[in-house]
Amino acid sequence: MFILLPLFVWAFLEKPIKGGNLIYKFSRFWADAFFLMLGIKHWNIYEAAFDRNAEYIFVSNHISYLDIPMIMKVIRKQHIRVLAKAEMNRIPIFGSIYKRGTVSVDRDNPVARSKSIHKLVAFIHQKISVFICPEGTFNTTHRPLKSFYDGAFKIAIETQRPIQPILFLDTYDRLNYKSIFSLNPGRCRGVYLSQTATEGLTMKDVSFLKEKIFRQMGEALVRYEATWIKKV
Repeated sequence: MFILLPLFVWAFLEKPIKGGNLIYKFSRFWADAFFLMLGIKHWNIYEAAFDRNAEYIFVSNHISYLDIPMIMKVIRKQHIRVLAKAEMNRIPIFGSIYKRGTVSVDRDNPVARSKSIHKLVAFIHQKISVFICPEGTFNTTHRPLKSFYDGAFKIAIETQRPIQPILFLDTYDRLNYKSIFSLNPGRCRGVYLSQTATEGLTMKDVSFLKEKIFRQMGEALVRYEATWIKKV
């Protein structure tokens, strides 16, 4: 991160859209170097066709701090903005980069949540995809997923863009949320599930859409035998 700092400073001096895009470009290089140094091997699994020229509402499960560099590894060719936890902005150096390249949200503040959604909608209209972890925080339940917030699904319906679910299968095994000292080498797979179109849906369909994606992702995590799931 310190080695790349001059590049991030350059991004800060650019206009917001171009600067944000540059931050993601540099962050992908950082993620590549980070994984290489740690001996983590990443690859994507595509269960359905994927158009890299379209805008999507990307959604994923959230189970580890390693999910952050995984976003950079999984999405390579598209401009995106990530909905991010506001508290991450307080981390020295990283927090400043994080704030410029993401849309921060204070989930305990309804007004702040609403403003964040409007910002993401604006990015979509500028042909920039958005990435949201609808669980909001780490899933510590040992179920496939914890409950979803509505935000991602409201944005998808408002912009009439498809939902593209992505699974992070191995970040829990590479870096457990309980301790940074659990970091270890190994595989780190991303899975692109089939997309769900939103054309014709209205805000009355938010619950239906949320439940559909929740069920799709949960069943896929069971199918791939995600290791955090405890069998009852």
